[in-house]
Order: sequence, then structure tokens, then C-alpha cells
Amino acid sequence: MTRHDLRDGVCWHTFDRQDRLGTFAAEDYRGLHAFLSDCSTDDSVRVAVLTGTGCAFLIGADCSRREAGSGDRPDRRHAGDESGELLRVLATFDKPLLAAVNGVAVGFGAALLLYCDVVLMAESSRLRLPLAAMGVVPEAAGSVRSAPRTRWSDAARTTLSSEWIDASSAVQMGLAWRSVLDSDLDREATETAGRIAALDSVSVRAAKRAMTAGRARGAMSAWVRETDEFRRLLTREDRIAWPFPWGTL
Repeated sequence: MTRHDLRDGVCWHTFDRQDRLGTFAAEDYRGLHAFLSDCSTDDSVRVAVLTGTGCAFLIGADCSRREAGSGDRPDRRHAGDESGELLRVLATFDKPLLAAVNGVAVGFGAALLLYCDVVLMAESSRLRLPLAAMGVVPEAAGSVRSAPRTRWSDAARTTLSSEWIDASSAVQMGLAWRSVLDSDLDREATETAGRIAALDSVSVRAAKRAMTAGRARGAMSAWVRETDEFRRLLTREDRIAWPFPWGTL
């Protein structure tokens, strides 16, 4: 389930997936898509904030989606279609989008942060892009979105090695803006979002559109390339067994 809370022009979207460790399914992609679409057209919303509960911010797609032989199942294709629609709205969302990362962010959960304008991380939180360890390719246009946020060497190492990234390293690399005490995460996110929400919303949206112009085309082109590579990998005769990608949390 997810929770929505609108306070002083800031709309919070809280991922609450502790029953399945933050994993995402087709209906979850659709739900986040609907949330962002609603925020985009609701004049009472000036800033959107994404956060999670418990030990996970967001894990991403259920690894059963990547089981051998499952690539052509209708429910897997449906999840892929929904993720593509979500990517479109993420790439064109012209209101400030913040993330307050409270726990682990893995796979799509980490790639999602590449579309957030300001990322705050609790000191205990960690990120991981585990697709190489799973024998597949980046998702959600992460293959092109990570490099503009950080140095090429950092983007390549984290993508190709599937290593964990702690909060302080994420800040050093530029994947996050600030690392704060776990107990201060909500307060810091509220204050940061509030400062932006207090400004003229028309000017803020215009500034973001200017900063992100052309992003949608590049993101969708990358998503098509990633999807094609993923399908080719599924047809390999020596295809590896899909491992549980994030190890011990």
C-alpha cells in the first residue's frame, strides 16, 4: 500500500511495502504514475516528496519478474508497460520532486532517485543498482541518467560492479544532496520541501522545465535500448539463474 499526505503545499507519497520488502509490481508502477499525474494538475500541490517506511525506501521490481522463462508472461509484459508509462511522467514532471530515503533503495528504487531533484538520505540508508549482478542491464533509463548526476567513473563503477553505496558516498558522488541523522530525515525533508513550496510556483515550474528540457526524449530512447538488451539476454542459452540481488538487508 501507499499513503498520501498533503501539508502546506507539499504532497507526500509514502511507499509502505514492508509485507513484501518494498518490491514493486505492475499496480505499484501505475499507482506512482497516477500520483505524479495528479500532483502535476493539482494547483494545491507545489512540491512532491517520495519516502518509505521501515528498512526499505523502495526495492523495485519483484525478482520473480526476472525468473528464467518468465520474460514473455502477460503479467511480466504488463509490468514492463506500466514502468514505461511511469518513466514518461517522471521525465516530464515539472514540479519539484524530492526523495527522503529512509532505508535501502535497490534496482528501480535507486533508479527512481535519478529523477528526483533533491535527494536526502538517512545516514543508515544505502543504494544499489544490482542489474549486472543479476545478469541483466540497467532499467528506467539508468544507463544514461546516472552519468549526468556524477562522474563517469563513479557511474560506471556502481552500474557495472553492483556494489552497495552508503549515504556518505552517495553524497560525495552527487547521487544525493545531503545525508542526515535517521531521526532528522522527516524534519529535514519537511523543511527543504517547505522552503521550495513557499516560492512562486509558476516561476519554480518554469525553472525546472528549463533545466530538464529534452530529458524525456533521452530517457525514453534509453528505456527502449535497455528493454531490447534485456530481451536479448533472456534468450541466451547460457542464461544464468536469477539470484536474489540485494543480499542481506
